[in-house]
Amino acid sequence: MRAAPVHSLTFSFAVPGGERTSQGWVRRWSGCSVMGVLNVTPDSFSDGGRHVLLESALASARQMRDQGVLMLDIGGESTRPGAEPVEAAEELDRVLPLVRALASEGILLSVDTMKPEVAAEVLRAGAHLINDVGGLRDSAMRRVCAEAGAAACIMHMQGEPRTMQHRPEYGDVVAEVQGFLRTQARLAEAEGVPSVLLDPGLGFGKTLDHNLALLRATTELSADSWPVLVAASRKRMIDTLAGVPNAAERDPGSLALHLDAARRGAALVRAHAAGAHVQALRVQAALLED
Repeated sequence: MRAAPVHSLTFSFAVPGGERTSQGWVRRWSGCSVMGVLNVTPDSFSDGGRHVLLESALASARQMRDQGVLMLDIGGESTRPGAEPVEAAEELDRVLPLVRALASEGILLSVDTMKPEVAAEVLRAGAHLINDVGGLRDSAMRRVCAEAGAAACIMHMQGEPRTMQHRPEYGDVVAEVQGFLRTQARLAEAEGVPSVLLDPGLGFGKTLDHNLALLRATTELSADSWPVLVAASRKRMIDTLAGVPNAAERDPGSLALHLDAARRGAALVRAHAAGAHVQALRVQAALLED
Protein backbone atom coordinates (compact mmCIF):
# COMPACT_ATOMS: atom_id res chain seq x y z
CA MET A 1 0.00 0.00 0.00
CA ARG A 2 1.40 3.40 -0.98
CA ALA A 3 1.49 5.76 2.00
CA ALA A 4 0.10 9.25 1.52
CA PRO A 5 2.67 12.02 2.02
CA VAL A 6 2.62 13.70 5.42
CA HIS A 7 2.52 17.49 5.53
CA SER A 8 2.91 19.84 8.48
CA LEU A 9 2.73 23.42 9.69
CA THR A 10 4.50 24.70 12.80
CA PHE A 11 3.26 27.34 15.25
CA SER A 12 4.72 28.86 18.41
CA PHE A 13 1.44 28.39 20.28
CA ALA A 14 -1.08 25.63 20.82
CA VAL A 15 -3.30 24.88 17.83
CA PRO A 16 -6.22 22.47 17.35
CA GLY A 17 -4.92 19.00 16.53
CA GLY A 18 -1.34 20.08 17.09
CA GLU A 19 1.44 18.11 18.75
CA ARG A 20 3.88 19.86 21.06
CA THR A 21 7.49 19.41 19.95
CA SER A 22 10.83 21.05 20.64
CA GLN A 23 10.24 23.28 17.60
CA GLY A 24 6.75 24.37 18.68
CA TRP A 25 3.26 23.06 18.05
CA VAL A 26 3.12 20.99 14.85
CA ARG A 27 -0.10 20.24 12.99
CA ARG A 28 0.36 17.26 10.69
CA TRP A 29 -1.96 15.72 8.11
CA SER A 30 -1.59 13.09 5.43
CA GLY A 31 -2.47 13.46 1.78
CA CYS A 32 -4.46 16.41 0.51
CA SER A 33 -6.85 18.16 2.88
CA VAL A 34 -9.32 21.05 2.55
CA MET A 35 -9.22 24.71 3.50
CA GLY A 36 -12.86 25.80 3.62
CA VAL A 37 -13.71 29.28 2.29
CA LEU A 38 -15.72 31.54 4.56
CA ASN A 39 -16.10 35.03 3.10
CA VAL A 40 -17.77 37.66 5.28
CA THR A 41 -17.78 40.29 2.54
CA PRO A 42 -20.72 41.80 0.64
CA ASP A 43 -18.92 41.63 -2.72
CA SER A 44 -16.95 38.38 -3.05
CA PHE A 45 -17.23 36.96 -6.55
CA SER A 46 -19.35 33.86 -5.84
CA ASP A 47 -20.75 34.15 -2.32
CA GLY A 48 -20.74 37.87 -1.51
CA GLY A 49 -23.25 38.72 1.19
CA ARG A 50 -24.03 35.15 2.15
CA HIS A 51 -22.21 35.32 5.48
CA VAL A 52 -22.43 38.96 6.50
CA LEU A 53 -24.65 37.96 9.43
CA LEU A 54 -22.63 36.39 12.23
CA GLU A 55 -25.05 33.54 12.90
CA SER A 56 -25.05 32.51 9.24
CA ALA A 57 -21.24 32.57 9.16
CA LEU A 58 -21.00 30.54 12.38
CA ALA A 59 -23.44 27.94 11.07
CA SER A 60 -21.40 27.52 7.87
CA ALA A 61 -18.15 27.35 9.83
CA ARG A 62 -19.43 24.64 12.12
CA GLN A 63 -20.85 22.68 9.21
CA MET A 64 -17.48 22.70 7.43
CA ARG A 65 -15.73 21.69 10.66
CA ASP A 66 -18.10 18.74 11.04
CA GLN A 67 -17.55 17.79 7.39
CA GLY A 68 -13.84 17.37 8.04
CA VAL A 69 -11.97 20.41 6.73
CA LEU A 70 -8.46 20.93 8.06
CA MET A 71 -8.94 24.67 8.43
CA LEU A 72 -11.22 27.58 7.64
CA ASP A 73 -10.09 30.64 5.69
CA ILE A 74 -12.00 33.75 6.78
CA GLY A 75 -11.97 36.70 4.39
CA GLY A 76 -13.11 40.25 5.09
CA GLU A 77 -11.97 41.96 1.89
CA SER A 78 -12.70 40.80 -1.65
CA THR A 79 -9.65 40.16 -3.83
CA ARG A 80 -11.57 39.33 -7.01
CA PRO A 81 -10.26 41.01 -10.18
CA GLY A 82 -11.11 44.70 -10.09
CA ALA A 83 -12.00 44.73 -6.40
CA GLU A 84 -11.55 47.98 -4.51
CA PRO A 85 -9.70 47.86 -1.16
CA VAL A 86 -11.47 48.49 2.14
CA GLU A 87 -10.16 50.23 5.23
CA ALA A 88 -8.60 48.12 7.96
CA ALA A 89 -11.29 49.13 10.47
CA GLU A 90 -14.05 47.88 8.17
CA GLU A 91 -12.23 44.62 7.47
CA LEU A 92 -11.77 44.06 11.21
CA ASP A 93 -15.44 44.78 11.88
CA ARG A 94 -16.27 41.94 9.48
CA VAL A 95 -13.81 39.28 10.64
CA LEU A 96 -13.12 39.83 14.35
CA PRO A 97 -16.54 38.73 15.69
CA LEU A 98 -16.27 35.47 13.75
CA VAL A 99 -12.67 34.78 14.81
CA ARG A 100 -13.53 35.43 18.45
CA ALA A 101 -16.60 33.21 18.29
CA LEU A 102 -14.73 30.32 16.64
CA ALA A 103 -11.40 30.55 18.49
CA SER A 104 -12.38 27.95 21.08
CA GLU A 105 -14.25 25.56 18.74
CA GLY A 106 -11.41 23.26 17.77
CA ILE A 107 -10.54 24.20 14.21
CA LEU A 108 -7.55 25.88 12.64
CA LEU A 109 -8.44 29.44 11.65
CA SER A 110 -6.79 31.21 8.75
CA VAL A 111 -7.56 34.85 7.97
CA ASP A 112 -7.18 36.09 4.40
CA THR A 113 -5.73 39.62 4.63
CA MET A 114 -3.04 41.81 3.09
CA LYS A 115 -2.94 44.26 6.01
CA PRO A 116 -0.44 43.80 8.88
CA GLU A 117 -2.68 45.68 11.30
CA VAL A 118 -5.57 43.32 10.54
CA ALA A 119 -3.27 40.30 10.87
CA ALA A 120 -2.06 41.46 14.27
CA GLU A 121 -5.59 41.92 15.61
CA VAL A 122 -7.00 38.62 14.36
CA LEU A 123 -4.01 36.70 15.74
CA ARG A 124 -4.58 38.30 19.12
CA ALA A 125 -8.25 37.29 18.83
CA GLY A 126 -7.43 33.61 18.27
CA ALA A 127 -6.60 33.07 14.58
CA HIS A 128 -3.71 30.72 13.83
CA LEU A 129 -2.56 31.40 10.27
CA ILE A 130 -2.40 34.45 7.99
CA ASN A 131 -3.21 33.94 4.31
CA ASP A 132 -1.54 36.84 2.52
CA VAL A 133 -2.34 37.22 -1.17
CA GLY A 134 0.39 39.87 -1.17
CA GLY A 135 2.94 37.09 -0.71
CA LEU A 136 4.52 38.44 2.50
CA ARG A 137 6.20 41.19 0.47
CA ASP A 138 5.45 43.62 3.30
CA SER A 139 8.12 43.35 5.99
CA ALA A 140 5.53 44.45 8.57
CA MET A 141 3.41 41.39 7.72
CA ARG A 142 6.40 39.09 8.15
CA ARG A 143 7.15 40.75 11.48
CA VAL A 144 3.56 40.35 12.71
CA CYS A 145 3.56 36.62 11.91
CA ALA A 146 7.02 36.10 13.41
CA GLU A 147 6.22 37.94 16.65
CA ALA A 148 2.95 36.05 17.06
CA GLY A 149 4.51 32.71 16.13
CA ALA A 150 1.87 32.19 13.45
CA ALA A 151 2.21 30.22 10.24
CA ALA A 152 1.54 32.06 6.98
CA CYS A 153 0.39 31.30 3.47
CA ILE A 154 2.45 33.01 0.76
CA MET A 155 0.58 33.56 -2.50
CA HIS A 156 1.95 34.76 -5.82
CA MET A 157 0.16 37.67 -7.46
CA GLN A 158 1.32 39.74 -10.42
CA GLY A 159 0.15 43.29 -9.78
CA GLU A 160 -2.72 43.96 -7.37
CA PRO A 161 -6.41 43.02 -7.39
CA ARG A 162 -7.65 46.09 -9.27
CA THR A 163 -5.24 45.62 -12.18
CA MET A 164 -3.87 42.07 -12.01
CA GLN A 165 -5.83 40.76 -15.01
CA HIS A 166 -4.77 43.60 -17.31
CA ARG A 167 -2.61 41.60 -19.74
CA PRO A 168 -0.42 39.56 -17.35
CA GLU A 169 2.85 38.43 -18.95
CA TYR A 170 5.59 35.94 -18.03
CA GLY A 171 8.63 34.51 -19.73
CA ASP A 172 8.26 31.18 -17.90
CA VAL A 173 5.31 31.29 -15.53
CA VAL A 174 6.23 28.14 -13.60
CA ALA A 175 9.86 29.15 -13.06
CA GLU A 176 8.93 32.73 -12.12
CA VAL A 177 6.16 31.78 -9.70
CA GLN A 178 8.23 29.03 -8.09
CA GLY A 179 11.21 31.35 -7.79
CA PHE A 180 9.12 34.01 -6.08
CA LEU A 181 7.55 31.53 -3.66
CA ARG A 182 10.92 30.00 -2.74
CA THR A 183 12.47 33.43 -2.17
CA GLN A 184 9.60 34.62 0.01
CA ALA A 185 9.50 31.37 1.99
CA ARG A 186 13.21 31.55 2.81
CA LEU A 187 12.95 35.24 3.70
CA ALA A 188 9.96 34.64 5.99
CA GLU A 189 11.66 31.76 7.77
CA ALA A 190 14.89 33.73 8.15
CA GLU A 191 12.88 36.51 9.81
CA GLY A 192 11.26 34.13 12.29
CA VAL A 193 7.98 33.02 10.71
CA PRO A 194 7.76 29.45 12.03
CA SER A 195 6.15 27.82 9.01
CA VAL A 196 4.82 28.68 5.56
CA LEU A 197 2.36 27.31 3.02
CA LEU A 198 2.80 28.20 -0.68
CA ASP A 199 0.04 29.15 -3.14
CA PRO A 200 0.83 29.72 -6.85
CA GLY A 201 -2.07 32.19 -7.06
CA LEU A 202 -4.30 30.86 -9.83
CA GLY A 203 -6.20 33.72 -11.43
CA PHE A 204 -4.12 36.40 -9.68
CA GLY A 205 -2.38 38.03 -12.62
CA LYS A 206 -2.55 34.94 -14.82
CA THR A 207 -4.20 33.97 -18.11
CA LEU A 208 -5.89 30.61 -18.66
CA ASP A 209 -2.69 29.22 -20.15
CA HIS A 210 -0.69 30.43 -17.13
CA ASN A 211 -3.18 28.80 -14.76
CA LEU A 212 -3.11 25.48 -16.62
CA ALA A 213 0.70 25.48 -16.75
CA LEU A 214 0.86 26.00 -12.98
CA LEU A 215 -1.72 23.29 -12.32
CA ARG A 216 0.22 20.83 -14.48
CA ALA A 217 3.38 21.78 -12.56
CA THR A 218 1.91 21.04 -9.12
CA THR A 219 4.29 18.09 -8.70
CA GLU A 220 7.24 20.37 -9.42
CA LEU A 221 5.92 23.12 -7.13
CA SER A 222 5.43 20.55 -4.36
CA ALA A 223 8.95 19.15 -4.61
CA ASP A 224 10.33 21.52 -1.96
CA SER A 225 9.77 21.09 1.77
CA TRP A 226 6.91 23.58 1.98
CA PRO A 227 3.32 22.35 1.57
CA VAL A 228 1.46 23.70 -1.47
CA LEU A 229 -2.08 25.06 -1.51
CA VAL A 230 -4.08 25.05 -4.76
CA ALA A 231 -7.04 27.42 -4.91
CA ALA A 232 -9.07 26.99 -8.10
CA SER A 233 -12.51 27.05 -6.51
CA ARG A 234 -15.17 28.64 -8.74
CA LYS A 235 -12.60 30.68 -10.66
CA ARG A 236 -13.18 32.15 -14.10
CA MET A 237 -10.99 29.55 -15.80
CA ILE A 238 -13.80 27.04 -15.22
CA ASP A 239 -16.19 29.27 -17.18
CA THR A 240 -13.60 29.57 -19.97
CA LEU A 241 -13.05 25.81 -20.09
CA ALA A 242 -16.61 24.60 -19.58
CA GLY A 243 -18.99 27.51 -20.21
CA VAL A 244 -20.27 28.18 -16.68
CA PRO A 245 -20.80 31.95 -16.34
CA ASN A 246 -22.45 31.72 -12.90
CA ALA A 247 -19.61 31.35 -10.39
CA ALA A 248 -21.81 29.59 -7.84
CA GLU A 249 -22.37 26.75 -10.36
CA ARG A 250 -18.68 25.95 -10.87
CA ASP A 251 -18.22 23.38 -8.08
CA PRO A 252 -17.98 20.36 -10.44
CA GLY A 253 -15.16 22.07 -12.33
CA SER A 254 -13.54 23.07 -9.05
CA LEU A 255 -13.57 19.43 -7.93
CA ALA A 256 -12.00 18.27 -11.20
CA LEU A 257 -9.14 20.75 -10.90
CA HIS A 258 -8.58 20.08 -7.21
CA LEU A 259 -8.63 16.30 -7.53
CA ASP A 260 -5.99 16.57 -10.24
CA ALA A 261 -3.91 18.89 -8.03
CA ALA A 262 -4.16 16.39 -5.17
CA ARG A 263 -2.93 13.58 -7.41
CA ARG A 264 0.03 15.78 -8.34
CA GLY A 265 1.01 16.43 -4.72
CA ALA A 266 -0.96 19.42 -3.43
CA ALA A 267 -1.20 19.39 0.37
CA LEU A 268 -4.33 21.55 0.55
CA VAL A 269 -7.09 22.78 -1.71
CA ARG A 270 -9.09 25.90 -0.89
CA ALA A 271 -12.77 25.29 -1.63
CA HIS A 272 -16.20 26.84 -1.30
CA ALA A 273 -17.99 23.46 -1.50
CA ALA A 274 -15.85 22.16 1.34
CA GLY A 275 -17.87 19.08 2.28
CA ALA A 276 -18.01 17.81 -1.29
CA HIS A 277 -14.25 18.23 -1.55
CA VAL A 278 -13.57 16.32 1.68
CA GLN A 279 -15.72 13.44 0.41
CA ALA A 280 -14.17 13.38 -3.07
CA LEU A 281 -10.61 13.52 -1.76
CA ARG A 282 -11.24 10.66 0.67
CA VAL A 283 -12.61 8.48 -2.14
CA GLN A 284 -9.76 9.39 -4.46
CA ALA A 285 -7.19 8.60 -1.73
CA ALA A 286 -8.70 5.13 -1.33
CA LEU A 287 -8.61 4.51 -5.08
CA LEU A 288 -4.93 5.50 -5.24
CA GLU A 289 -3.88 3.01 -2.58
CA ASP A 290 -1.76 0.18 -3.98
